[in-house]
Amino acid sequence: MSVEIGTPLSASATRVLLLGAGELGKEVAIELQRLGAEVVVVDRYPDAPAMQVAHRSYAVDMLDPAALRAVIELERPHVVVPEVEAIATDVLADVEDAGVRVVPTARATRLTMDREGIRRLAAEELGLPTSPYRFVDTGQELATAAAELGYPCVLKPVMSSSGKGQSVLHGPDDVDRAWRYAQEGGRAGGGRCIVEGFVRFDSEITLLTVRHAQGTSFLPPVGHIQVDGDYRESWQPAALPAAALARAQDVAGRITGALGGWGLFGVELFVVGEDVVFSEVSPRPHDTGMVTMVSQDLSEFALHARAVLGLPAGGAETLGEPAAASCAVLAEGSGVPRFAGVDEALAVPTSQVRLFGKPSVSGRRRVAVTLARGQDVAQARQRARDAAAALRITLD
Repeated sequence: MSVEIGTPLSASATRVLLLGAGELGKEVAIELQRLGAEVVVVDRYPDAPAMQVAHRSYAVDMLDPAALRAVIELERPHVVVPEVEAIATDVLADVEDAGVRVVPTARATRLTMDREGIRRLAAEELGLPTSPYRFVDTGQELATAAAELGYPCVLKPVMSSSGKGQSVLHGPDDVDRAWRYAQEGGRAGGGRCIVEGFVRFDSEITLLTVRHAQGTSFLPPVGHIQVDGDYRESWQPAALPAAALARAQDVAGRITGALGGWGLFGVELFVVGEDVVFSEVSPRPHDTGMVTMVSQDLSEFALHARAVLGLPAGGAETLGEPAAASCAVLAEGSGVPRFAGVDEALAVPTSQVRLFGKPSVSGRRRVAVTLARGQDVAQARQRARDAAAALRITLD
């Protein structure tokens, strides 16, 4: 059946509700609008990046079922697209039962927003290779699990992202500190955590996987560096043995197939020789995938938008030079960001800059990304770093 898209702000509009209005949601909103969708976004704070480009927006606590349900009933969207973890997923299940499409599905959203759900699906139901793990509810349980798994090990809240609440334990003296940080840093408050045995990997990659109307497509693997569990740099393509790439595509295909639905997934994997170990999966564009804004003719956001609307989303082509990179730009302190040196950043060959438009910073926050291409990964990464170093941020 042919896909039909109406006209925004009219009776025929195809309304898409984005739950999450950060920098990734902003790019998704732009790509949806390019395809004629009417875009409504929701986040917990006003003036979030995607709100600045949407047709309408709401600032509500998405963990409050009544508040979330009220927005959905008011807007009557055709498609609901979760872009963050902190959402009352029971509401999404009810919405899906009522005939509204949830991307990729309400079940997939619930499973991937909870590290326990997705780890049990991957390891215990699908038999995918993962790090050894334990789930813990108290500091004492953490101490016991860490002793069983051995040091170093990694502690993460079951509901968090971008390294929030995550830390590495190097010995028993780290247990109390790590537990306190995990309870303070989870997206949905304190509670249950996962402890993972440390994987001594050669590299870590994100395999961006698109499930769309014509099948499943894989993008070239994205290499990345994380600091404190949060992405700092990414590049494409990541070099890995052919056997490892084949295994990565098999793992990504199996986990996304089990989750079902349409959309772009970011599958995080550890590469160990010719083998891969499953780490996590996000059912939405991935922060490491921002590199695709400069590496491909169709970015991860464009592919996600196509899949969300039931359109073909395969066949992205590499642009220009054979390698590309991104570098996250962080601000630390308190205030409203102001950027100098944008002209110097853009003077770096092939560079691009995305200033997210975040309304304020409190603590440490990613506020921009620089992008660049190169004849090889090393050159692309250096150019992206040079562009990032040229930006000077003050907080008013």
